[in-house]
Amino acid sequence: MSTRIGMVAGEASGDLLAASVLQHWQQEPQAAGMPSDVSSTDMPPSPAPAKAASTSDVISPASSGNLMQTAGIGGPRMQAAGFDAWWPSDLLAVHGYAEAFKVLPKLLWIRRQLAQRLLDWPARGFIGVDAPDFNLGLETRLRAAGVRTWHFVSPSIWAWRRERIEKIRQAADHMLLIFPFEEAIYREAGIPATYCGHPLADQIPFHPNQGAARAELGVAAQGTVIALMPGSRHAEIEHLAPVFLAAAVLLHRQHPDWHFILPAAGDARHAQLRALIDTDPAWQKLPLQLLHGQSHTALAACDQTLIASGTATLEAALYKRPMVIAYRMSPFSYRLMKGRNYQPWFGLPNILAGEFLVPEFIQDAATPEVLAYAVDLVRATRSMPSVALGVSPRGATALLAASRAWAWLAGRSFVTPDDIKALALPALRHRIKLHAEAEMEGITPQSVIEAVLRTVPVPR
Repeated sequence: MSTRIGMVAGEASGDLLAASVLQHWQQEPQAAGMPSDVSSTDMPPSPAPAKAASTSDVISPASSGNLMQTAGIGGPRMQAAGFDAWWPSDLLAVHGYAEAFKVLPKLLWIRRQLAQRLLDWPARGFIGVDAPDFNLGLETRLRAAGVRTWHFVSPSIWAWRRERIEKIRQAADHMLLIFPFEEAIYREAGIPATYCGHPLADQIPFHPNQGAARAELGVAAQGTVIALMPGSRHAEIEHLAPVFLAAAVLLHRQHPDWHFILPAAGDARHAQLRALIDTDPAWQKLPLQLLHGQSHTALAACDQTLIASGTATLEAALYKRPMVIAYRMSPFSYRLMKGRNYQPWFGLPNILAGEFLVPEFIQDAATPEVLAYAVDLVRATRSMPSVALGVSPRGATALLAASRAWAWLAGRSFVTPDDIKALALPALRHRIKLHAEAEMEGITPQSVIEAVLRTVPVPR
């Protein structure tokens, strides 16, 4: 006898999270003891947020000795863990309102077909992993039909679209959360929820082996490596990849020995990036390695990353890699989202910290010139022989914040490299620690910044 569980995971990040759940169940089968009445709404109490529960503590898909079957919408990682993908997760990799409208009829048709197929199978439980716009409606229908539902990864109701909490109340028997502060939100709303943490926190080593990662990719052990990570969706690649590649060209002009790596999420994104690179001779000439997947290896191997806002920024933080976050979308989608945002941050590291720890460049601010110049300035301060401690990501963020204010005073809504240069000295000179020998020689943080400004040209 087997227990049948439906699952839907959207795009590459959802595939990764869902696969971690499947692997956990396989590794700890005894932890997965589902009560015979799987449609029961009785839920375990939420643990203290200081310690995350495992997903198998909350979702128990198979009684002892029973086989488990999982099917629905998933990606290659889920399939490798034994998942039966009726449709691929790439179908849900939709970016922004404008893009979603184009594929909405197809997605609604797939959701209707999937719901009926799960009911006919029949599924005894359902787990929606992220992809809230697709999953919450599906969960609502399945729950109304008596199927027990879980939703893994809360929509960002603490950031925007708070009205979603009522839809979540109808859709999910239980919420599984990756951030500890989310538990209080759901507890106040009377929705059963458990903080499980992010599975990657257990999978990513505390001290990533950069040398081993570079050897795996065939990258030189020495030298600067920049990872370009423009996202996993078609529209993200369309809007962000050209900006990242153009920034890489500017950086390469100043640093011919720098190497760039670009991981692609799956066959479709690899083909899209390959075709994009082939459209520009300057991009073709870059010392650029286009990777097939291997995003974690890229983060372990690199010194710094230009990265799209999203789950990948958490992965970069776990790999302890300095990052510059950027995001672009269609003007229509941006206008709609900007008006419904409740806080000033886009990047998850900044949202979690409640402050700008990591530089962010959103929409028109994300230009190749600004990205390249900011990266170059900060790295220059960290490579000066007189500097014991260079400018940190927090320092880079302070510089950008000051530059935005300077641009606003000048009547502009966007930052230029000249703005950054003008504010570099007051924003950075107190953020540099010199070697004692340098101080005895009369070198000052101000003189270091001035030297950097002389040596790092402003891109034009």
